[in-house]
Amino acid sequence: MKNVLVTGAAGFIGSNFAEYFTAKHPDYNTVILDKLTYAGNMENLKKVMDKITFIQGDICDFDLVTDIFSKYSIDTVIHFAAESHVDNSIKEPFIFTKTNVMGTHTLLEAAKRAWGEGSQNKFMHISTDEVFGTLGENGYFTETTPIAPNSPYSCSKAASDMLVRAYHETYKMNVNITNCSNNYGPYQHNEKLIPHMIKLALEDKELPVYGEGLNVRDWLYVEDHCEAIDLVAHNGKNGERYNVGGHNEKRNIEIVKLILKHLNKPESLIKHVEDRKGHDFRYAIDPTKIKNELGWEPKTKFEDGIIKTIDWYISNPDWLK
Repeated sequence: MKNVLVTGAAGFIGSNFAEYFTAKHPDYNTVILDKLTYAGNMENLKKVMDKITFIQGDICDFDLVTDIFSKYSIDTVIHFAAESHVDNSIKEPFIFTKTNVMGTHTLLEAAKRAWGEGSQNKFMHISTDEVFGTLGENGYFTETTPIAPNSPYSCSKAASDMLVRAYHETYKMNVNITNCSNNYGPYQHNEKLIPHMIKLALEDKELPVYGEGLNVRDWLYVEDHCEAIDLVAHNGKNGERYNVGGHNEKRNIEIVKLILKHLNKPESLIKHVEDRKGHDFRYAIDPTKIKNELGWEPKTKFEDGIIKTIDWYISNPDWLK
């Protein structure tokens, strides 16, 4: 691994990964391709600008992507770029199909043409636990859980997962897919639950909570996720999927109340609103495979990570704007 293309690294997880990856592998040539949509922010990359080559562009632009593979002799792809907000996918589903499905397909085809069939160069696709659908009170998602997405967003990610799998089976491409639980930490766009609630609480505004707030998510601190991605990129077995989870299940209402408590704000700011369409009840990941094969497990306890996260946003008020 020498010349690595990282897509979508001006976003939340990608920018955290760029910091982690360039610090750990300073000898690599890291090329970042990002369209800089509303969810991408160059400020997220200011700590690594002297360590990367940045290209603004669309992963759906086949000519551009092909040129990048040729110009920079790309031998590894770590693919984050995606539309990811469920509410937006309900309102504008075609955007998700284009970026998440066609964008991934464009990258795969460009990689195949650049590397040739059967190449051992790595194509790594970062996906979500939402492709598995929803769980009841018990059970966990594993790598063999049937794909059963319930929103336009998760459907578009499931489709991109299947494209990656198909390029492995058909063209013998060396691929890995990781499906992660909900990430939290610095640089997350304030449309997402934790930064959104922090922003509203700091402004003493009402905090809208879907339904009764009883939906359960498994929370993973973003730096732990970055470590897992790095391990899979270097040591993941050809063609394998790895689930990356935090073993930190929390109801949404618990998260909101914890944020209010840390900010010394009253719970009276909570306002229950009509539930989201097709709102999955519970996600929870069994990360046994990645632990047994690659030795990874999360290091950050939720109780510590959430405080670090809230304090980061307090220390970066301009970012929340």
